[in-house]
Amino acid sequence: MYHLRLKGGHYQMGVKRGRVFQKAGISFPLKLDDFQLEHGKQSEALLQKFFPEVCEEIKGVSDTIGEDYLRFVSWMLCMGCCMYNLEDNFPREMRGCTAFACSKDGRVIYGRNNDLPPYLRDGSKSEIYAPDNANGFNITTSSFINGEEGLNEHGLAVAMTFVMTELGKIRAGFNSCFIVRYLLEKANDTAQAVSLLKELPIASNCNILLADKSGEMAVVECTPSVKRIREAETFDNGKIVCTVNSFTSDEMKPYDDAKGNDYDSVKRYRTVIDGFSAGYIKDDLIAATERLLKGEYGFICQYDNEPDFETVWSSVFDLESLMIYRAEGDPRKKKFIADSRLKELKRRADEQAGKNPRSALR
Repeated sequence: MYHLRLKGGHYQMGVKRGRVFQKAGISFPLKLDDFQLEHGKQSEALLQKFFPEVCEEIKGVSDTIGEDYLRFVSWMLCMGCCMYNLEDNFPREMRGCTAFACSKDGRVIYGRNNDLPPYLRDGSKSEIYAPDNANGFNITTSSFINGEEGLNEHGLAVAMTFVMTELGKIRAGFNSCFIVRYLLEKANDTAQAVSLLKELPIASNCNILLADKSGEMAVVECTPSVKRIREAETFDNGKIVCTVNSFTSDEMKPYDDAKGNDYDSVKRYRTVIDGFSAGYIKDDLIAATERLLKGEYGFICQYDNEPDFETVWSSVFDLESLMIYRAEGDPRKKKFIADSRLKELKRRADEQAGKNPRSALR
């Protein structure tokens, strides 16, 4: 897993990434059909309307590596949405992830297993962003610029899970990974994130998990035509919200087009919920969450019988302290390692603000 740091203006951050790609000899075989190109063109117009800064960052990359911007951004906007000609494109759709947040005894913790084809493991990234005039954040991704999960300097966690969508139902808009990036950079807490998300045009089915350090948390079940907020469930002295690769609420199940081809979403969901409601999570919350992600309380990462599919990383976030713990690979085999980069970013920003109250965070 790569650990890149980016700061400053969006275009210059894109240029820096483009130079990294050049140095590593990375190229992009962009094989899009007419449907994907048209989807990308229409979606880019909406991305430009709501999030022009990220368009500048993508342009910084495409200019540096010599790719056509519109084709390049179209490819990125098809990810996790309509990248059905998978053998010719990179990366594959995300279909097997489990994410949850819980609040207990005054602590708020987020956990995730990110499940993908194993060839994506080595190219995955955990990146620290400090953009000008915007939130600083950590984002973890099997792609780049957009991502599957993250935590920002205000203690807001944002995560996506893929839900299958029939091709004819896909619309121009944000894919789930760009939603994650947008909310990390723009929102300070769950309420603000929900408000911003309600206004976004959504390209295809997905779940967006939101949790902040105050303990406010929810999953927004999204389709191109409907969004529904699913509140947390209570247990003992706490509460939990979980999302997998299906819609959990009865109202949204008719929109789910996976037809059960979702890597045992129901089993994974029950493992998380039962792990908390049955009282297994009763000692140190970080350690217990790590054990849950390792599969010690039930099926969640045990894809031993699935060809070319595994947990490529696991994450635990402490939303108050901004500490992140990550296993870079199958959590049954890899240790969770502490990552304090976001915490240090926030500390330095606070020190700078204290010395010059009128200055921006960066």
